[in-house]
Amino acid sequence: MNRITIADIPVDVVTMNQTVQMIDTAIEEKKPIHHVVINAAKVVNAQKDKMLFNSIVNCDIINADGQSIVWASKFLNKPLPERVSGIDLMDNLLMLAAKKKYKVYFLGAKEEIVKKVVDVYTQQYSKDIIAGYRNGYFKQEDEEAIAKEIAASNADILFVAITSPKKEIFLNKYKDIIHTPFIMGVGGSFDVVAGFVKRAPLWMQKAGMEWFYRVIQEPGRMWKRYLVGNSKFIYLIFREKFQQTFKGKKQRELTVSDNGDNTVKA
Repeated sequence: MNRITIADIPVDVVTMNQTVQMIDTAIEEKKPIHHVVINAAKVVNAQKDKMLFNSIVNCDIINADGQSIVWASKFLNKPLPERVSGIDLMDNLLMLAAKKKYKVYFLGAKEEIVKKVVDVYTQQYSKDIIAGYRNGYFKQEDEEAIAKEIAASNADILFVAITSPKKEIFLNKYKDIIHTPFIMGVGGSFDVVAGFVKRAPLWMQKAGMEWFYRVIQEPGRMWKRYLVGNSKFIYLIFREKFQQTFKGKKQRELTVSDNGDNTVKA
């Protein structure tokens, strides 16, 4: 599996189908995989948040959740094949769970939301895929007990819908206790599945405008986050492009110099 870096954050060069296949193999072989998706905001926040950075780089699979990551990879001449969004991957894995009889644990969001998510998937796939669930409101001193509760459920898949960076740090800290074959943070996906938040139309997702749709829905909470975050991300990418170009130029100069020296010696 090839891996590139964008602003010093690694991301795997894989498609959705390849990702699902790797996860399926890991579950069958009971080899734990810690998964994470990255977007522009997470890349920006990881520049200064060391715990978030370590939580990302310690993951076994790192997918490009945001279309901005795919665009940046192409701009930096190390293209990713496609976007592998967290919510789409979650949907694919639930279909896989129903097919392979895997058990799923849901952690996160408010009680009414996570219960609604479980109800939706129970109706869609049957109760047989549900290993358990819990809301995402708990104190730090409760974390280890929750990790043990998840482990005791014998789940094959764990989805965690808690805000970043809390979910990444929680999973990185307790994954050896949880010991579920596949663990993954899914951000606000539970809100979408439960019907409390609408997802952007498909054309906006493909155009990389999903963030704008979020701003329209929650302007007071989201406009500053995306305006500042996206601006910082663009700065990071252009800075990397400049460094890339400068290094390439220096390398060409050294190559020409070396060839000149060889010619003189000859």
